Amino acid sequence: MNHARSIPRRLLAAAPAFAAALIASGCAVGPDYVRPKVDTPAQFKEAHQWAKARPGDALPRGAWWTVYGDTVLDTLMRRLNVSNQTIAQAAAQYRYSEALVRAARAAYFPSLNAAASATRSHGGAARGTAQGAQAAPGTATLDSAAIDAAWEIDLWGRLRRETESARANFRASAADLASAALSAQAALALDYFQLRITDEERRLYDANVADLQRSLQITRNQLAAGVAARADVAQAETQLKSTQAAAIDLVIQRAQLEHGIAVLIGKAPADFSLAAAPLAVEMPHIPSALPSELLERRPDIAAEERRVAAANANIGVAESAYFPQATLSGAFGYQAANWSGLISAANEFWSVGPALALNLFDGGARRAATAEARANYDASVAVYRATVLTAFQQVEDNLVALRELAAESTVQDGATKAADQAATIALNQYKSGLVSYLGVVVAQSTALANERASIAIRGRELAASVALIKALGGGWNQPTPPAAPR
Repeated sequence: MNHARSIPRRLLAAAPAFAAALIASGCAVGPDYVRPKVDTPAQFKEAHQWAKARPGDALPRGAWWTVYGDTVLDTLMRRLNVSNQTIAQAAAQYRYSEALVRAARAAYFPSLNAAASATRSHGGAARGTAQGAQAAPGTATLDSAAIDAAWEIDLWGRLRRETESARANFRASAADLASAALSAQAALALDYFQLRITDEERRLYDANVADLQRSLQITRNQLAAGVAARADVAQAETQLKSTQAAAIDLVIQRAQLEHGIAVLIGKAPADFSLAAAPLAVEMPHIPSALPSELLERRPDIAAEERRVAAANANIGVAESAYFPQATLSGAFGYQAANWSGLISAANEFWSVGPALALNLFDGGARRAATAEARANYDASVAVYRATVLTAFQQVEDNLVALRELAAESTVQDGATKAADQAATIALNQYKSGLVSYLGVVVAQSTALANERASIAIRGRELAASVALIKALGGGWNQPTPPAAPR
């Protein structure tokens, strides 16, 4: 065996071990990541009698909307999870981030390239030789085939920090996907409940219109009998028409809500319709959660925390530019004037060896890049802390809303019953000739307003419950986001 030809093979075989030793002795510049501290309360201010969270105690895992017991809503949610375009966009971004992790990891390994070429060149006369003689022009042919490899040795941890940043961004995109799904689900639930509230209001108006039509007939009969004035008929007609106009306005609201639901589930509004139905949902009892559980359950908080980790790793990437870049490269191949006999010991060439490159002057570019990375980290920390505080605010807001709306609903139900009784009494008194029709109009208008108020409070309670579930992250235990590729 030719000893000279074994030299490149031995060097190339020893290169990985040499690089591994250098990497093992190296260090990753930049700060190691520590989760930023956020001052959080021991319990919610508005919790009062609300129970603390127990995993699986009240809300199902993932499919939180099933606590309302509405099969139509369940069906719409299944369609949304498959066809919603916002979720599809977040899913694509998740796959994109996963690919970036794989690309960052690829830098750990050497690049290997193969090349073959055939070059034919012609040169003119060359002057300026040592004796002043003139060289004759000629044509040359050079054929070559070679394999070359290059490997950056991660002495200062730049590649490790880049991979760390990519993994953190990947985990952030997984949390973004969960957050997009939760936001779309909450939007669908809110639109659906508001549509059912509109159906209830339309049912109320239809019943009221029927009552007003009977009242109008009564006034016309009394006018014909000479016991009522024409003003009573005019008042009855005015009340009937204004109520019918308000009922028509509800048609616009319902159609727009139906269109919004269609878009959320990935359908064109023209291809989707939802039949009117009574509001038949169960109002769930939603206990409050401990702050530590809130931080783990909210996908948007998890996403921002992962972005802080990515920004922290980018500081190390920026600081690594102050240190020399080490690479190990090698090449092996053959060169000859023609292809025949190219693969032979006489035509062999090879090279192998490490190299260091250091930027000595850049006009402050590295200092600026490091300052930029640190500023971006500080901004990420501020966004993370603001997200956590906003989450607590949202929980507190909806806790107090649900508690006070429950009390308001009780009082309003009493007012509605009293207003209905007053309207019945006023109509009976009018029939007996004891009061004018104006008293009937006032009593019926008051009854309608109170009935609408009762329905509106019901809608606000449902909206607050959905907002609270969203603020808590959509259930007690959200599925764990997928781990980043190793």
